Amino acid sequence: QVQLVESGGGLVQAGGSLRLSCAASGIIFRLNAMAWFRQVPGKQRELVASISSSSSTNYADSVKGRFGISRDNAKNTVYLQMNSLKPEDTAVYYCNTGGYGGYWGKGTLVTVSS
Repeated sequence: QVQLVESGGGLVQAGGSLRLSCAASGIIFRLNAMAWFRQVPGKQRELVASISSSSSTNYADSVKGRFGISRDNAKNTVYLQMNSLKPEDTAVYYCNTGGYGGYWGKGTLVTVSS
């Protein structure tokens, strides 16, 4: 059974930083691309960042230069380092593998106050 468990969300002031973690189980982690999505109520879930099994990364234009995705295959964990946070980054952040039709975590709320 695949499980993705996010942690690290919270309330932060604009300009601050947070690091999200996602612990994966039930998959051969090192062989899987991983991704972070986010969703605001009333809007479609959007891709924030992804990392391939070979650690190639991809970012949404809105977070380039501010967010960094990384993975630790020894810990079956993917991270999202978020710097210079803006109020518009406020959302529920979801860990994912397999794309929209794949597996999802339950999400962790990030709130950025102005």
